[in-house]
Amino acid sequence: MAQEIIEPPNAASRRGSSWWRTPPDGEEPMDVNVANQSTLNRFLGGSPAAVFVRLLFVSLIVGAFLMWLDIRPIEVIHSVERLFGRIWNLGFDAVREIFEYILAGAVLVIPIWLVIRLLNMRSAR
Repeated sequence: MAQEIIEPPNAASRRGSSWWRTPPDGEEPMDVNVANQSTLNRFLGGSPAAVFVRLLFVSLIVGAFLMWLDIRPIEVIHSVERLFGRIWNLGFDAVREIFEYILAGAVLVIPIWLVIRLLNMRSAR
């Protein structure tokens, strides 16, 4: 009595669809362009033309809504530029403030440390 191999559903289609596997003897290898197309389709979520049409439609709807709110694209770009400028300046202002704190502390800490080291050297003799 022969044992039957039971595969999960879609296992056969998954097994044959992998483009990186070498084909069995007698079969021609899959065209690289076909493999790249399927990778591109998987990345985009569909064919490039269909994705372009969907993005065009969504951009039309969002653009109409923004125009209805009287928000112009150049204003959005300037707002994003200002946001990144503020974040950039905040980052360097924070670095400058930290440097000032270190400098202010060092004015007291280093002379005290130096005096303690000199006293420890003297008492060690």
